[in-house]
Amino acid sequence: MAGELDDPRRTEPAFGLGEREMLEGWLEFHRTTLELKCEGLDDAQRKAQPVPTSVLSLHGLVRHMAEVERQWFRKRLDEDADAYYRWPDDTLEDPDIAPLDDAVWADDLLAWREDCESSRQVAARHGLDDAGDHNGQACTLRWIYVHMIEEYARHNGHADLLRELVDGAVGW
Repeated sequence: MAGELDDPRRTEPAFGLGEREMLEGWLEFHRTTLELKCEGLDDAQRKAQPVPTSVLSLHGLVRHMAEVERQWFRKRLDEDADAYYRWPDDTLEDPDIAPLDDAVWADDLLAWREDCESSRQVAARHGLDDAGDHNGQACTLRWIYVHMIEEYARHNGHADLLRELVDGAVGW
């Protein structure tokens, strides 16, 4: 975490980029940030829920973002994509986040990485003004990019706090 700022895998987009390159760059920046927040921890630390009033964990955030990638890019723009984490009775609001008793980190990390790659491929086939459907309303790729950046930024803030509570590591 101390070298997170210098990590060559994570770079801020240049100031003068065009709109699409800027949106793609910031989304990649935030994807990489989430992965960096999870590095160097064991399974118990990634599954830890250190905030007494919350079920959030680093592992759960990665699962959640796999679901978000899948739903916003594939389901909205390309194809009907089933959710990964569903309970037969649908009683849990976010079954991707918790419980994690049987969750396997390597499997969930791979699923997230694959969904990120699938999202890149879907986006590459569309222009920023191309629209998919979200509950009967047109939803453009541009809107999806902005939403995804917001979603990652929000959850990366959670990841900052979780990581600090789990092992004391800080960074932005």
